[in-house]
Amino acid sequence: MIKQMAPDQLKQLYEIINDGAQVYQGVIPADCWHEPYMPLEELRKELAAGVEFWGWEENGRRLGVMGRQDRGEVYLIRHAYVLRNCQQQGIGSRLLAFLRADLEKPILVGTWATAWWAVRFYQKHGFKLVTPTEKDRLLRTYWKITDRQVETSVVLGDERWFATLSYLS
Repeated sequence: MIKQMAPDQLKQLYEIINDGAQVYQGVIPADCWHEPYMPLEELRKELAAGVEFWGWEENGRRLGVMGRQDRGEVYLIRHAYVLRNCQQQGIGSRLLAFLRADLEKPILVGTWATAWWAVRFYQKHGFKLVTPTEKDRLLRTYWKITDRQVETSVVLGDERWFATLSYLS
């Protein structure tokens, strides 16, 4: 079952994100890894910036979370994490389908370039990589991340994103 995360579930959200993010350790650049992966203060800033988190729940236990953020002309899928012992069970796919279902604007996703499994996950769901030049522009426009993270990330867009590009040309 998918439910929106309530403000009083901050600790649970923090624990799921930081457990699921352990798969990045040793994969993303060492200078980008830290413990915890997402400090509580950073999570609070993400919530204050309008990231809405939704969680997959089974038997009263939250197993995965995914956020979305309205950035005007696009939506961003943000912070998709599943507990390590629950990965590869379709939880991320169900969360993504749910978060996409009622959106009419283009959707963008940013992830680490070296996280091949994350890139493949989004490609499996119809997202395509944008060009490196467009990636840099999008990350600087819609995300608040460091230059180092811009340098080491990729952006994928859904079919609506690429339709807007063909419309503009």
